[in-house]
Amino acid sequence: MRTLSPVDPTTEAVLVGLLGLVIGAVSVASVRLSDRSQRSVPQPVDPHALQPGVSAVLAVLSSGAIVLDAADAVVSTSPWAVAHGLVRDDNLIHDELRDLARQVRRDGEIQEVELDLPRGPLGRGRITVGVRVAPLGSAFVLLLVDDRTTARRVEEVRRDFVVNVSHELKTPVGGLVLLSDAVLEAKDDPEAVVRFARRMQVESTRLTSLVQEIVDLSRLQIADTLHEPVPVDVALAATAAIDQSRLVAESRAIEVVSSLAPGVQVFGDADLLTTAIRNLVGNAIHYSDPGTRVAVSVRSEEGLVEIAISDQGHGIHKSEQARIFERFYRVDAARSRDTGGTGLGLAIVKHICANHGGEVTVWSEEGHGSTFTMRLPAAPTSEDEAPVIPAGRLEPPGLPGTDRRSREVTR
Repeated sequence: MRTLSPVDPTTEAVLVGLLGLVIGAVSVASVRLSDRSQRSVPQPVDPHALQPGVSAVLAVLSSGAIVLDAADAVVSTSPWAVAHGLVRDDNLIHDELRDLARQVRRDGEIQEVELDLPRGPLGRGRITVGVRVAPLGSAFVLLLVDDRTTARRVEEVRRDFVVNVSHELKTPVGGLVLLSDAVLEAKDDPEAVVRFARRMQVESTRLTSLVQEIVDLSRLQIADTLHEPVPVDVALAATAAIDQSRLVAESRAIEVVSSLAPGVQVFGDADLLTTAIRNLVGNAIHYSDPGTRVAVSVRSEEGLVEIAISDQGHGIHKSEQARIFERFYRVDAARSRDTGGTGLGLAIVKHICANHGGEVTVWSEEGHGSTFTMRLPAAPTSEDEAPVIPAGRLEPPGLPGTDRRSREVTR
């Protein structure tokens, strides 16, 4: 059996020292690992920063959603709010919404109200919205906006529709009744039958047009054709309207010229804008003499799009200009009957402009023609895409025989 020899004192001291070094190294490594793990722990979230997920949620909402910071600046918004004119250039447009947000920020309580707001910076178009405002964290306020305009207008439109139908349809319907009686009485006179039958065709066409325009106007008042505004190229809409009117213009030997700035956009409905421009171009053609010119222009400046239609007609008396946008109003009733006019074309233009947050105005002088101008809020575009328009006051395109110095728009 072997026995262990005792360790001498020097060797024992060396071993103890090495063991101490190992223990110390392990301790230092443990401390460093602990420090590293502590540094990898996520830092506390800044209570004054908007979480990135909020913007992603707002982007998919079908209604309006706006987040304001402590300085009332818009830090996030949904596309709906921009398209409906609540937010522009990262600013909240309506003071009523801003005041409501400040009240919620001050009191810390959720508020829910219904507001009647201007639809745009121009005209008298209104939008009825339900607004729910709530604190979002400690530094932000969330506004949820729901469009209730349609519900508020339905009853008014129903009432107006009944009044319009009873007032306007009785004339052509009564005429058709009388003409049918005349045809029966003249059944033995072929020439009289043909004459009355042709007159019945004219009245039937006018009746069909009148019914269609009443329906269109009623739909516009309800605003059911403008559910989801989208960017619309105004030059393309104007081109389509001119093309649809060119055949009538050629039959009357009237030249239609245009100056359309490319890339100009508004939020709205392309078909409605085309309809509005076509109605104005059609009026200019019908009330112009053969051999004259109608000019159409599209320009943009300072956040507004201007669509101007000028003619070389006889002009409109100042006493008539305030009423021409009323439903069924005709400056020259006899000529309207000859051209098939219903008195609803300008009323439709007025409602289309209002539904797009804009307005339509007229300048006219007897003997110098007329200029109708639609002004609509421009859709936001990047600087690279923005059209370059010369500075200065926007004016209708010049026409021979017109005095451009006197072109002040009557509102």
